[in-house]
Amino acid sequence: MNQKQMVGEKAAEFVEDGMIVGLGTGSTAYYFVEAVGRMVAEGMKIVGVTTSNATKLQAEKLGIPLKSVDEVDHIDLTVDGADEVAPDFSGIKGGGGALLFEKIVAERSNMVIWIVDESKLVDKLGAFPLPVEVVTYGADRLFEDFQEFDYEPSFRLNDDGSRYLTDGGHYIIDLHIFPIEDPVIFGRQLKLLTGVVEHGLFTNLTSKVLLASPQGVKELLA
Repeated sequence: MNQKQMVGEKAAEFVEDGMIVGLGTGSTAYYFVEAVGRMVAEGMKIVGVTTSNATKLQAEKLGIPLKSVDEVDHIDLTVDGADEVAPDFSGIKGGGGALLFEKIVAERSNMVIWIVDESKLVDKLGAFPLPVEVVTYGADRLFEDFQEFDYEPSFRLNDDGSRYLTDGGHYIIDLHIFPIEDPVIFGRQLKLLTGVVEHGLFTNLTSKVLLASPQGVKELLA
């Protein structure tokens, strides 16, 4: 069993009968969703809220009952991966392009657990490019603004060279800034820019991190 599978299955132990569960996106969250699917097949009653079209397709194949975030008044638990995690549990997400839906679900969750391996733990955020989701109209002008700010922007591209579109129909501009000294303040500054839909800085949302290593899974608390 690889580390991603190990930590994904460990996170499933926090799911209880009757919960509304946020289902994360990405290569580690995939194993959590698979584990939840097995629990549902064995009779557990839960409702899933997905954070991407890819996770929705996976959950549907597994027979997990689903509702949209607009159909529930709360989410008991969300389990998701992260691209970087700082000591205060601030993090960068969005390497898989699902940051907007992931943040919408996380902000409505009573508990958020991130599942990561040791390579994702950092002292300061920013070595991983910071995704910023932007509307397509005026995106080039916003890109020029980021260049003037010395954020070293780059449009996220598909394999064929076309611009990547999120599930919400937006572009992603990745910013190359290290270190991000104050993620909360920097996140607020980004949201003030017209055309920015969301950014990949997740702060004050996560209460627990499950850390996979060759020795097993360790539980970190904020």
